[in-house]
Amino acid sequence: MYAALREHDPVHHVKEGDYWVLSRFGHVFDAARDATTFSSAQGLTFTYGDMDLLEAGGVQPMVMMDPPDHTAFRRAVGKGFSPRHVASLEGAIREFVVDRMERMRSEGECDIVGELFKPLPSMVVAHFLGVPQADRGRFDRWTDAIVAATAAGNTLSAGDAVGELFEYFTDLVERLRQNPGDDAVSHLVTETEDKPSKSILEVLGFAFTMITGGNDTTTGLLGGSAELLTAWPEQRAVLQEEPTRIGPAVEELLRLTTPVQGLARTATRDVAYGDAIIPAGAKVMLLYASANRDSDEFGVDAEALDVERRPRRIVSFGYGPHHCLGAAVARLQGRVALEELLQRCPDFSVDAARGVFAPGHFVRRYESLPFDPVGLA
Repeated sequence: MYAALREHDPVHHVKEGDYWVLSRFGHVFDAARDATTFSSAQGLTFTYGDMDLLEAGGVQPMVMMDPPDHTAFRRAVGKGFSPRHVASLEGAIREFVVDRMERMRSEGECDIVGELFKPLPSMVVAHFLGVPQADRGRFDRWTDAIVAATAAGNTLSAGDAVGELFEYFTDLVERLRQNPGDDAVSHLVTETEDKPSKSILEVLGFAFTMITGGNDTTTGLLGGSAELLTAWPEQRAVLQEEPTRIGPAVEELLRLTTPVQGLARTATRDVAYGDAIIPAGAKVMLLYASANRDSDEFGVDAEALDVERRPRRIVSFGYGPHHCLGAAVARLQGRVALEELLQRCPDFSVDAARGVFAPGHFVRRYESLPFDPVGLA
C-alpha cells in the first residue's frame, strides 16, 4: 500500500475525514522540518478537534506545541537527556536485559515482548520521570493501561489510571521540588534564574509524552528487530561475526520497523505539490513508515534488510524541531538488548505468524511475540 501511494498518489486526499497523506521521503522530510507550515498545535492525529479535551483540562503535551513554546519546554528538560546522562544508564539497562534474558533461557519458549521488550522501556521511562524504585509496580500498571488505551485511540478508557497518575505526580512533584534528582521532572520543577518552575499540568503533559512515546517506540523497535533478524539469518550472522556493527545497524532496523508509522500536522497555509493543493487548516499525515522505504532515498533494495546500509537520514524519530527527545535512549536500549540477545541466544527465533500486534492507527508494535531461545520450535 505504501509503495502504491508513493508511485501513484504521493499527495493523497482522504475524502472520508478530509485529510491528506504524504508518503514520499522528500515530502515527509521537508514537512517534518517545517514547523511553521506544518503545525503540531492542533494535535497529531488526522481527527479534527482532538486537542479540545486536552485543552479543556489544561494539559498540552510538549509534542503538541510549536516553537517558540516547544523550544523553551524542550530546553527545560534537555539536561535530563544529555549524552552523559544517557550513557550513564547503560549499566542498569544491561543488568536488566541480562537478568530477563537468563530467565527466558531457563524457561524455554515464552513471550519476549511480555518478558523483555515491554518492561525494559517502562523501567527506563520511570527512571527519566524520577519515579522511585519502590513505586515502579504501581507506575507500570498505570503505564500499561495508558499505552493500551492510547494505541486503541481512546485514552479516556484509561480514566482510572490517568486519575491515579495525576494524583501520584502531584505528590511526586512536591517531593522533587524539595529534593531534586538528575531526572527530567526534577529539571522541570526546579526554578532557576533563567527558567521558572513548570506547573503540575505541564509536568503531567510531559509524563504522558514519555509514557506513550517512550514505551511504544522501543517496544516496536525491539519486536520488529527480532522478527527481521529471524527472517534474514545471513544479516544476523554479519552482526554475530562482528558485534561492533550492532550499534550502527540499529539505524537500519529503525528504518524498517518505524514503530511510529506516521503522525499528523495541520497546514497553516495552502501548500502546493504539483497539481495538488493542501488547503490551510487541513490535517496532513506524515507517513514515516512509507518515507523510510522510499527507493528514491534508500535505493532499489529499500525493502530489504541490510545491516551495513548506514542510512544517512531516517524519519523514525521525526526530524527538525520535533525530533524525538528520547531518540538516543531508544537507540541505547536497542543496541544493548540486541547485543545480549545475539550473544546469549545466538540461534533464537520468533514466530511472527503467531505474534499479535497492538491495535491503533499510528504505532506498529508487537503486543506479544512467541520466542524460542534455541531456535528449535
